Amino acid sequence: MTLRLLAVHAHPDDESSKGAATYAYYRDRGVEVTVVSCTGGERGDIQNLGLDADATAHADRDMAGLRRVEMARAQAFMGIDHRWLGYLDSGLPENGEALQPQSFAMTPLEISGVPLVKVIRELRPHVVVTYDENGGYPHPDHIRTHEVTMWALAAAADPEQLPEWGAAWSVDKLYYDRIISPQRFRAVYAALQSGAPDHPLLASFDEMTGWMAGRDDANVTTQVPAGAFFGTRDNALRAHASQVPPDSPFFFWPNEIQQAAWPWEDFELVRSSVDTTLPETDLFAGITDEDPR
Repeated sequence: MTLRLLAVHAHPDDESSKGAATYAYYRDRGVEVTVVSCTGGERGDIQNLGLDADATAHADRDMAGLRRVEMARAQAFMGIDHRWLGYLDSGLPENGEALQPQSFAMTPLEISGVPLVKVIRELRPHVVVTYDENGGYPHPDHIRTHEVTMWALAAAADPEQLPEWGAAWSVDKLYYDRIISPQRFRAVYAALQSGAPDHPLLASFDEMTGWMAGRDDANVTTQVPAGAFFGTRDNALRAHASQVPPDSPFFFWPNEIQQAAWPWEDFELVRSSVDTTLPETDLFAGITDEDPR
């Protein structure tokens, strides 16, 4: 039986900062891996000042086209399949500023969820990974990605809903991404302090301590041993050059330190129709060749 994984993300680049090593790990093991980007990332700000000379990097040029080129490069590094859901990036408005009515976050679920139902019924994934109800962080498109995924999973499993999009399909296991967690941050920080006390990244970690302060530890049930693919993850993330400076201290930590201190990517098992024992080291734990589907 060929195992299949579907990861649903809000924007191009989210798949690389939240799960790329896991996707590469499973591709190396013959799993079919598909990433869905719900939006095109058209309203993303330029985070990399090194792209100032690139005309396509400016919102009044072809930001949407640039994000597609970047996504194709990241996809090639990971070796995955990719689908665009096709909705307009909602942006991250200031407090009190309204979202545009045509944007992904403002599109009714019974409309925005339909293309994802089609993808689920076509690909028939055993495992789906997405964000929790808070979106991982409170970006309107991340929150909507959670809502759309949950709606589409229920609709795809119901043979009476949208029969024109194929036979009903029920996913075996649903996970939330827990990769950017306080416990991972603390473990790598401690390893840097003890193993590389003069490393320039420590100053940036000190600044990020405030960002992590007060956050509860993530509920991690499943740690995928994807450390050997951290380099692939970094290459995929750097492919999104408009969004990630190549020396970003938030994303790029010494891989040899990470592989020693936290050689996993973390997930939370939310729902399962198969028997498994927690904690896990495999998203597909409990899914066997006896599955008649």
